[in-house]
Amino acid sequence: MRNERLREAMLNCGVSLPVLAEHVGVDPKTAERWVTQGRIPYPRYRRPIARLLKQNETYLWPDAITATRKTELAKSELVTVYPRRSAVPENLWRELLDQATERVGILVYAGLFLVEQDRKFIDKVRAKAESGVEVQILLGNPGKPEIEQRSTDESVAGVMASKIHQVMDHYARLQDAPNVAVRFHHTTLYNSVYRFDDEMLVNTHVYGLPAPHAPVLHLRQLSGGEFFETYADSFDRVWQTATADWPEAVAR
Repeated sequence: MRNERLREAMLNCGVSLPVLAEHVGVDPKTAERWVTQGRIPYPRYRRPIARLLKQNETYLWPDAITATRKTELAKSELVTVYPRRSAVPENLWRELLDQATERVGILVYAGLFLVEQDRKFIDKVRAKAESGVEVQILLGNPGKPEIEQRSTDESVAGVMASKIHQVMDHYARLQDAPNVAVRFHHTTLYNSVYRFDDEMLVNTHVYGLPAPHAPVLHLRQLSGGEFFETYADSFDRVWQTATADWPEAVAR
């Protein structure tokens, strides 16, 4: 049976069979069988193909990994758990940012602590962006009810909007930087996500509890794993629904 997902992904990326075959070092006829006959490539080929086509490996070949193996991979993707965000070592945030070479993604309501704990954070982000790293920052829209509800849940009315305006003043310094996009969202945020290439810190949100006191998952993406990809997909969905980059004014 033809692998329509693989074929569609190749068409969307403008990747031909010869290009695909050359990318992973196989005969074009082998690559053709992956598409026309639904043959499943060996694991050593699947990940580079998925990265080339910007797709999840389990999406392209949903039958390649058993449920048991997926569970094992999920456990392996979990590097560690911190009981609260304030327990995450400050040097880990710096190391993850320093090591990023392709993508940095921040999904928060405010995330003011990032610039408070490292006064050079904005300069480091700019340097990364100027080196070619894609930087995507999602902040809560301070004028929306979902953000005020978060303040109410934390028993301090208006505090979240105030934090967002504070952090906006910092990120405004990146407005002329290449490869940086800042958007505003008003989703009900179940987790704050901080992505650095194939590593991620996920700050879970707990009702009535400020984010610094809620647990954090440290994830590292593995080939065929779904744990990391679940949060990466969530980030991308929020990004697609967020307002345009760098709005000139947000009501104070």
